Amino acid sequence: METDLTRLLQQLQHEPGVLVRVARVEGSGPREAGAWIAVFADKQTGTIGGGQLEWQLTAHARAALRGEALVSPQRHALGPSLGQCCGGVVHVALEKVTFADAGRLQRELSASQSPVALFGGGHVGTALVQALAPLPFALTWIDSRDGIFPAEVPPQVSCEHSDPVHLAVNDLVAGSAVLIMSFSHAEDLDVVAQCLLRQRDNNDLPWIGLIGSKTKWASFRHRLEARGFSAEELDRVTCPIGLPGIQGKQPAVIAASVTAQLLQVFGR
Repeated sequence: METDLTRLLQQLQHEPGVLVRVARVEGSGPREAGAWIAVFADKQTGTIGGGQLEWQLTAHARAALRGEALVSPQRHALGPSLGQCCGGVVHVALEKVTFADAGRLQRELSASQSPVALFGGGHVGTALVQALAPLPFALTWIDSRDGIFPAEVPPQVSCEHSDPVHLAVNDLVAGSAVLIMSFSHAEDLDVVAQCLLRQRDNNDLPWIGLIGSKTKWASFRHRLEARGFSAEELDRVTCPIGLPGIQGKQPAVIAASVTAQLLQVFGR
């Protein structure tokens, strides 16, 4: 699945553009700081919220691509004069960009992605990758089996083979949310235990989610207590995963529910 960033980088291979970024928001605004839109002669990708503000900035960017002066930074009050009633003030920065800027832009725009580690390449794992692809997450997808990953994955997804799978926990990016749904309950248990050991040492995994029922977690909790983990440590694990009240078991339904939960975890 193509993302806005992918489309930006691909289009820069053919023509220059103007990148418009939200630098700061005072009060209410249609998008948060860091949101962006890339404007080309007759294309655009990304969004800073739509409406009159985006329309005016897109028109200004295209005028700059035709040779007029590019004004940056800009301050826009979202009131009656702009036809938007958010009531806040949006500060934006604009810059002309070419393919020579592609590496820098990929680093800068990817930096806003929240890290997620997904253990398990099964049906639900695959559905989750598809659900997360257009959202601001950098995903590490991990499995112990060879040949489990599809030939093509979104650019922000990194596939990793690890056997034994739980040792991959040690190399996760600090601040990663962890989703555990391997093909094996034994592997799930080992990954949970390794996450808890890392929490004990570093406390740098903001969320640990385990797929399964309350019965599965009761069994896991008993086994993990036998391994020496305290009740306080075990309370750091969320099981079942997904938003309360969503009962569907189809992979796509689970993926939608867990994706919404991750957006809550990271305050997106």
